[in-house]
Amino acid sequence: MPKQRTPVSKIKEVLRLKFDCHLPNRSIAACLKIGGATVSEILSRFRTCDLVWPLPDGLTENQLEAWFYQGRRPVKGKQMPDFAACHDELKRKGMTKLLLWQEYQLREPDGAYGYTQFCVLYREWVKKQRRSMRQLHTAGEKVFLDFCGPTLPIINPDTGEVRQAQIFVATLGASSYTYIEACPNQGQESWLMAHVRAFEFFGGVPQLLVPDNLKAAVTKADRYDPYLNENYQKLARHYNTAILPARPYHPKDKAKVENAVQVVERWVLMRLRHQVFHTFTSLNQALALLLKELNERTFRQYPGCRRSRFDTLDKPALIALPPHRYEYTDIRRAKVGPDYHVLYRRHAYSVPHALVGSYIDIEAGTQLVRLYHRGQMVAQHPKALTEGGFTTLAEHMPESHQRQRWSPERLLSWGESIGSATRAVVEWHLRQRKHPEQAYRSCLGLLSLVRKYGDARLEKACQQALLLERPHRRVIMNLLLNRREETETDVTQEDVPVEHANVRGAGYYH
Repeated sequence: MPKQRTPVSKIKEVLRLKFDCHLPNRSIAACLKIGGATVSEILSRFRTCDLVWPLPDGLTENQLEAWFYQGRRPVKGKQMPDFAACHDELKRKGMTKLLLWQEYQLREPDGAYGYTQFCVLYREWVKKQRRSMRQLHTAGEKVFLDFCGPTLPIINPDTGEVRQAQIFVATLGASSYTYIEACPNQGQESWLMAHVRAFEFFGGVPQLLVPDNLKAAVTKADRYDPYLNENYQKLARHYNTAILPARPYHPKDKAKVENAVQVVERWVLMRLRHQVFHTFTSLNQALALLLKELNERTFRQYPGCRRSRFDTLDKPALIALPPHRYEYTDIRRAKVGPDYHVLYRRHAYSVPHALVGSYIDIEAGTQLVRLYHRGQMVAQHPKALTEGGFTTLAEHMPESHQRQRWSPERLLSWGESIGSATRAVVEWHLRQRKHPEQAYRSCLGLLSLVRKYGDARLEKACQQALLLERPHRRVIMNLLLNRREETETDVTQEDVPVEHANVRGAGYYH
């Protein structure tokens, strides 16, 4: 470590105690808590320089330091490089300090610093260019939100599967009052519902939400005009607040939550490192106990604690919670396929067939899936949990498709409208097949005969087929084609026993 210079204020005090109070060096060192060698060095430097005690009234501290440390003063005749121009040049790809120093040496052959001193002076110049503005946090104005870097494991006791819990942190600007929660992931639903529970924990809503640029909050990060996530904007509208994301790569924009995250990691998560959790509920219960202790812990530099400052500053200034809690709605955009369905989480939902090829906005809640086209709701379905299925409404189908949408009940109803015999034939066909759907084509082919032969003739043909115990479609078609549906005698003669002299009868064999 380089030797530190003695502050000018202490140099003045050494000179005062020596020349005004006439104290020995050892007493001066004891009074000022410095070494005796330091006192001797200061007095030696004072005697070698052209100063006298008492010091001149117009002598500044910088001038006094320059007199005392003459060997450290800038060398006369040396030209200071233009470090602002050098700083801009170093932004070029491939530019080096050595090349800039060589160019500087060519411009100032007699007054250039050496390369090592050039680099030292440049580093000191860069440090002086950094500025950090202190933020003034108004009560109830901002809440800063982020996830911690470290995670906590959740172990399934049955399978041994380990899931890493993400720790959500929200802190208010004026009071630093903090809320923490364990979430399954950093996805959109976890992010938004953690906001809801944070607002309920605070008992109100701040005027501004200051998140980081994670995907659940910002679709496309930009320093000047970021694209906010639509679901996040909907939550902000529900709670009558606004969103102001931090600039990308500017952690000082959300220094409050950065500090809160550090406090949570050190004072909360580290205290849980030896505990084993099997559910998110048990982890959040443990976090709630430590959070209460954190918010009630006394500040070191300020009076009170986070809780007392919250009650005094932020709580009275928060916006009141709305009467209804925010319900998470997943918003997606999908294109209607040629089968007039849109796909959401591997389940297809129907829309009016006229919208084929259009883009639909999907709003999926916990119970319903609402489909919008240009801001107008065109369909609403109960939310299905099965993947690979279809939810279709008949009114969304074209007429030609509706006619092909059959069921056993509909076929039996059509047969009933023609006659009881026709209905019996349809029912027989449905029973004959292993699956009723296999008989749909046969039933439709049978019922379509009504267009050519009419209801009356088809009903009589079905009656004849039932009497013959052969209610097949081909038999009924032959009866209609040969106009034999009204020939009842043919049917009855087949059932009457034949009596003839050549017929021996049953008694002949006994």
